[in-house]
Amino acid sequence: MSMTEVKQDTQAVDSKKEEAIKTRVNEILASYKGEKAELIPILQRVQQEYGYLPEEALSQIAQFVDVPECTVYGTATFYAQFKLVPTGRNVVRVCRGTACHVRGGPRVLKEVEKKLGIKPGENTPDMEYALETVACIGACALAPNMVVNNKIHGNMNPKKIAPILDCCKER
Repeated sequence: MSMTEVKQDTQAVDSKKEEAIKTRVNEILASYKGEKAELIPILQRVQQEYGYLPEEALSQIAQFVDVPECTVYGTATFYAQFKLVPTGRNVVRVCRGTACHVRGGPRVLKEVEKKLGIKPGENTPDMEYALETVACIGACALAPNMVVNNKIHGNMNPKKIAPILDCCKER
């Protein structure tokens, strides 16, 4: 296969992907009225669908709620909950709040990094896991805490990490 043929195949795949995203985003938008106040809930719903906010979706959303694209982009980049690049299927968050720090949070983070082979802000090469740290999850009585796919795991220690992460991969 020549380089030209490879490039054409890649463009065809990208085009199909863009069309699929546009179609699915239109289905999502159909359940909204198109009001500016719906911007954040729409972004949340699209991210829930894809795990991030595809670039193709941002312009579509801007047109739908009748705001400039820069407003949608500004909103998506202002809030930490929104991601503009694909993220791992299983999101692991390690709390680095004061209570968690004092009760062993740094050891928990170190073990998660070792187990996954990544640092906070990274994804595993297979896109199975993303690792993040958070300032506080608000469950200080259970410190140290780790959140996996929005499920809180309290009283963590390095020995508890592997079984929790292995269960995620099996689902």
